[in-house]
Amino acid sequence: MSTPEGAGNDAAPLAAELSENGKQQPVIPESTSEPPSAGADSRPAGATIDLEITRPRVRLRQPPLRVEAGRFGLTVSRLAGSGARLLVKPRRGRSLEVRAAHELRRTFALMGPTYVKLGQLIASSPGVFPETLSNEFRTLLDRVPPASSQLIRQTVREQLGADPATIFATFDEHPFASASIAQVHHATLKSGERVVVKIQRPKIRTRLAADVRIIGRLARLIVKTDLGRATNAIEVVEDFEQNLNEELDFAAEGHAMEQWIASLADTEYGDKVRVPKVFWEYTTERVLTMEYVQGIRIDNITELAAAGFDGVALVKAIVYSLFETGFHKGLFHGDLHAGNLLVDSDGRIVFLDFGIVGRIDDRSRKIFTEIMVDLFVKNDHAAVARGIYKLGAIGDRGKVADSTTAAKTISNFTSPLQQSKLSAIEYGQLGKQLAVLAKEYDVRLPRELVLISKQLLYVERYMKLLAPDWALLADPSFIGYFGNMVIAAEQSRLEEAAARQPVRGS
Repeated sequence: MSTPEGAGNDAAPLAAELSENGKQQPVIPESTSEPPSAGADSRPAGATIDLEITRPRVRLRQPPLRVEAGRFGLTVSRLAGSGARLLVKPRRGRSLEVRAAHELRRTFALMGPTYVKLGQLIASSPGVFPETLSNEFRTLLDRVPPASSQLIRQTVREQLGADPATIFATFDEHPFASASIAQVHHATLKSGERVVVKIQRPKIRTRLAADVRIIGRLARLIVKTDLGRATNAIEVVEDFEQNLNEELDFAAEGHAMEQWIASLADTEYGDKVRVPKVFWEYTTERVLTMEYVQGIRIDNITELAAAGFDGVALVKAIVYSLFETGFHKGLFHGDLHAGNLLVDSDGRIVFLDFGIVGRIDDRSRKIFTEIMVDLFVKNDHAAVARGIYKLGAIGDRGKVADSTTAAKTISNFTSPLQQSKLSAIEYGQLGKQLAVLAKEYDVRLPRELVLISKQLLYVERYMKLLAPDWALLADPSFIGYFGNMVIAAEQSRLEEAAARQPVRGS
């Protein structure tokens, strides 16, 4: 989960603007349960794609006690060593906070995949964790030595029923990408199609499960401190476990890719985005075989300009796809960092890595839409406050505020979005302000709202890079789009009001 970094009532013009380089080979997502038999997750060609959006909370399977005990011993040892170094090393002019963040980042890197993933979560959550900690963890890279060829061949045999050399016409045993959960290999199908094969690291499930249980215990201790309460430590760990669980199910990832692109098929921008084709005959829960796609990273503005691509058109495709899938269809990409977005030779945005996706139920989508309309179109901050309450986001200890006070607070927070030029908005600062507000009012925003907000921060970065002068909410095509959102929001309110009316007898 690497994270982010966007009318008067007539909606014309709308009141505000929303506010690693080089060519990259396709890095396939890293994305739990025990593996199925070979082909168990295969789906016949042409089968109907189920677009029903559901997101049950699931947990990693409990690891053997001996594994958890071993990981616990290692964790305590590493953390103790980090504390000792912090005490004995010279300060060299750095504050204790900076030195502690550096030591913790170094320790996380040594402790392996789970902690690398947790560190990336810390880095990608502006405002949730202390700024010094988030800044330090941005240097934590998810790169690990590849597993041995023998172990990879064994995984392929277990999942697909034969050695890679038998299944594929060619298979490069040296991965071109190797990360904490999986590694990715070039291959060629016997039909001649070039593919990439994402293979889960052996025994990674058990190790992750043991580490998450240990982190959960630590969270229950930390939550008793001010930092733990401010960061909602227990909820952070629960969401972290959920993300890991999703990332470990490669078959589910493949299905999410197909659901996502199918949801855009009949829309205005459906032909401007794509995902790699999944080869289901060679895909299971631990092996994902996909079309090989070449392209230019979305943040490589030099290469994109040299290829003649229009930055505004590219940004429009990204923005539309996020809004349409998130707020209309309910299934959105949950990790839009630059490594997961390529531009192919036809100028289409290629979305990679669907290990993390967000799913929003109908009721929440309606409320989110109402909040956006109230905020950006109607400038009605009291209504925004009511929407947040409707989401059930106020905790038991939440501050009781009258509508005028709540409206003023929200207005102070959102005014930069509505008055600043796009290129001047600092979303990291907004994240920190949001964290202060959340602490003051005991707000617990839904996980999916936080996730889609992070994607908006990524999109904001691409806007600044590729289209700094483009005003999203003044663009005619998006005025129409938001106009439809206004209609949908008002219809939702009318239906809700009608449902509250008592039924009268004839």
